[in-house]
Amino acid sequence: MWNRIKGVGPAGAGAMILLAVSAAAAVTNMGTSLPAAKGSATTIGSDSSNPSTTTASYAAATAAGSVDYNSRTEGAFASFDFASGTKLPDKATASLGNATFQPGVNVAYVPLTLDRPTPNTVIIRLTTVNGSGTNAAKSNINYQTVDTVVIFRPGDPLRQTVAVPIITAQDGQQFQLKMREAPWGGLQGQSTATVTASSSATATAKATGTFRAPRTFAATGTLQFELQKETHKRSPEGGWNRWATSLANGRTQIANEETGLYLDSSVFPGVEGPVYWSDKGLVLHSQKLKQPIYYEGRNWSYGASVLDGRNYLATQIGYGQYEWDAKMPNRRGAWPAFWLVSTSGWPPEIDVYEGFGQQSYWDFDRHVAHTIHGGANITRTFQSGAVIQTDQAYGWSGYSQDFHRYAIDIQRDYITWFIDGKESYQSVNPFNGFRWYPIMDVAVKTDSAYNDGTGDMIIRGFKIYSTP
Repeated sequence: MWNRIKGVGPAGAGAMILLAVSAAAAVTNMGTSLPAAKGSATTIGSDSSNPSTTTASYAAATAAGSVDYNSRTEGAFASFDFASGTKLPDKATASLGNATFQPGVNVAYVPLTLDRPTPNTVIIRLTTVNGSGTNAAKSNINYQTVDTVVIFRPGDPLRQTVAVPIITAQDGQQFQLKMREAPWGGLQGQSTATVTASSSATATAKATGTFRAPRTFAATGTLQFELQKETHKRSPEGGWNRWATSLANGRTQIANEETGLYLDSSVFPGVEGPVYWSDKGLVLHSQKLKQPIYYEGRNWSYGASVLDGRNYLATQIGYGQYEWDAKMPNRRGAWPAFWLVSTSGWPPEIDVYEGFGQQSYWDFDRHVAHTIHGGANITRTFQSGAVIQTDQAYGWSGYSQDFHRYAIDIQRDYITWFIDGKESYQSVNPFNGFRWYPIMDVAVKTDSAYNDGTGDMIIRGFKIYSTP
């Protein structure tokens, strides 16, 4: 959770927002085929025998102008040296290409390409713009406005086309398709394409590559742990059969600029229960304290809440699935998260869900964040992930209004994130051989009254499935 295990603060979280829009219009060639299954989870392949599928080979081919954009990219990272979780492959660069169409047709196709296989989901927001000058094509006169999202998932071909409906266009008329911002998960190449009606040029062809559909979450491992009121135990430092109410490095995160003290009513008698069971589930309660608590040389005016599984053996797995069923807080300044940390120490870290209520842009009902952090010896060497406006990108919302399921599937080749059983993000797995323990918490990062909405996260269910 932004390296809070060792108190390293967030790196420009506000810049991460992805204002993606509905993918209901205009993206073509989004096929339904899935990569071949491997073991208990969908895989993106493991064939490293073909050098044309390696990242280095794609980079060389790109430089030579000979990338096969419709080729499959399974196994592209099978031979990559992740250096024990400290390195990731280079990001792919997304570029729009200029396009032509014949006057009189009812659709124009605009190419969008990656220069190499992507190690993670790339999401690109696109919109049409009127042309300029005497040959300007106008929205809803010559073409229909397109405002859409294009998604490249690991293993997909490197070329898609965006379909723009044409109403009527004369020879030479032109308009543009552009990226609204740099792609999340990738680099930005050519960000604007000119689309021209031309009777003499060959029309840009629709992409024919087959893209896989989003995965559906399946608990394919063996059920190893289930959160139940009857067996739930916790203590300040935790134990082999119980949660800790502190983090590995204590009850404060000053370097993260957190203002909340992680509470335990057995350590700080008289505080409102930071963790308790209600008729709706297990509540992680954050609060503005009635009286400040003096701790570690300073006064703390806010209470945070955490359950940490660092010593809880039943919650620790190497490969498999974690799934939370929870209702999120919506209070400004609340910082809720479900995250995983290596049992051998931080980093690495996998953020299953994170909510940046301390950021003014954050909407608890529409935003989610998925991130991985790599490195070793208390030093982060990379951070990769996405903040997604899921209402616009996927049509999902209401995370503080009702319960939703947040899951992650960790396999040897890829890590896949899910919301309500549908894939929201995927990344190549650089952390082979690591074991994980879970943390669920509501941190506080504010100096406000902290009294709007609710600062509580309610967990209705939590299950862990282990695979070999």
